[in-house]
Amino acid sequence: MTMSRTLITASAIALLAGMATAQDSVTVGIQLEPPNLDPTGGAAQAIDSVLYSNVFEGLTRFMADGSVVPGLAESWTISDDGLVYTFSLHAGVTFHDGTTMDAEDVKFSLDRARAEDSTNAQKGLFAGITDVTVVDPLTVQVTLDAPNGMFLFNMAWGDAVIVAPESIADIASNPIGTGAFSFANWVQGDRIELTRNDAYWGDAPALASATFRFISDPTAAFAAVMAEDVDVFVGFPAPENLPQFEADPRFQVLVGNTEGETILAMNNKMEPFDNILVRQAVSLAIDRQAIIDGAMFGLGTPIGTHFAPHNPDYVDLTGNSPYDPDRARALLAEAGYPDGFTTTLKLPPPSYARRGGEIIASQLRAIGIEAEISNLEWAQWLEEAFGAKDFGMTIVSHTEPMDIGIYARPEYYFQYDNPAFQALMTELNAESDPAKRSAMLQKAQRIISDDYVNGYLFELAYSTVADAKVRGLWVNAPTQANDLTGVSWAD
Repeated sequence: MTMSRTLITASAIALLAGMATAQDSVTVGIQLEPPNLDPTGGAAQAIDSVLYSNVFEGLTRFMADGSVVPGLAESWTISDDGLVYTFSLHAGVTFHDGTTMDAEDVKFSLDRARAEDSTNAQKGLFAGITDVTVVDPLTVQVTLDAPNGMFLFNMAWGDAVIVAPESIADIASNPIGTGAFSFANWVQGDRIELTRNDAYWGDAPALASATFRFISDPTAAFAAVMAEDVDVFVGFPAPENLPQFEADPRFQVLVGNTEGETILAMNNKMEPFDNILVRQAVSLAIDRQAIIDGAMFGLGTPIGTHFAPHNPDYVDLTGNSPYDPDRARALLAEAGYPDGFTTTLKLPPPSYARRGGEIIASQLRAIGIEAEISNLEWAQWLEEAFGAKDFGMTIVSHTEPMDIGIYARPEYYFQYDNPAFQALMTELNAESDPAKRSAMLQKAQRIISDDYVNGYLFELAYSTVADAKVRGLWVNAPTQANDLTGVSWAD
């Protein structure tokens, strides 16, 4: 009898210990595994989805509502001519290896990002910087070549986080930042583990640890959530299953907005996509709503340009490329392709691309275009499509915030080269008047819509399925991030 009571008591203690552990850790399912762990040297937003705010921080940062607030810089002043930003840094900030974060690290990070040999995917964010000067250990001065109303916004991107020269050599596999969590382990193909940074300069997170698990297959994602193998699944890839989760009291379903313009990108320097009539034909062959219904089960907002519909400056240009296959066929004939042509359609892993690609290939086939589908892993897509520009068409969701400026970069993967658009973006960057900026942004949207640079599909919805007791998750995705610094469990 005594032994039995002892066993029961021991079991109860073990159970309670397990419950206590569960309440200060979280397992997050995500679809894409980062190809490396350097947000300042790689194009994959999957890197930010794990590391932004959690491990790495910038001078400024995005909040859940998309606002930009101080980060490692506690304050700043701007010169009257708008050219000099003087940042005052938080005192007592250290990197996870114990080294001090100071103005020298800010200078190193910004100079590295804007260097001629920089591999930063958003190098354009730093193009206007002419000088970075260390005033003292907690003060750094950044000088621009022209006023830039987006500069503080740009500094909040994951590509602009602050890194240290002492740890930069191994950053791709062993990221060392200043955030509330430190990197612990990466089991490639399976998971990344983070642990709480007890020396964090800011508010301590409620979570002691976090695990990001990579589950690319929608069926496997559904199974993992149902079995409660993950506590949260962000960007849930099987929207057809959301009603089932909504009906289950174990779960909560959050559906919000993203900055993810999902596009059928066309290689503007490759025949036949160097012909605007062909690009227009492709755009008119696409039935957006059929893609939203078939691939996303109704979740998504149609777009006719590269801009988020929830932004107050958005212009609805879907009428510029209505679904009109007859007109599309006529345009192909006018362009010299009466019998159509064959091209490649290279698809990264997300379900919006794989499912949407099958539907789009069928729609294009109806006007004579044979799109040969290649399903690529994320690293392959980054190498072939994004890096080598070896593609005819591809589908990707651009989740970077306010990123219409990529169309001013002729070297960008879809290779659109329009000097008038580039001049407009230069003018926009120098303008601080809100009304004038709004007019310029609307003009920019119309230019790329009228040039049919890409096929504009829909704004990606952001669906999260989570344990009903998890609190503090972002509903919307103003940037590709899963910020766990404010996440906790309800009592």
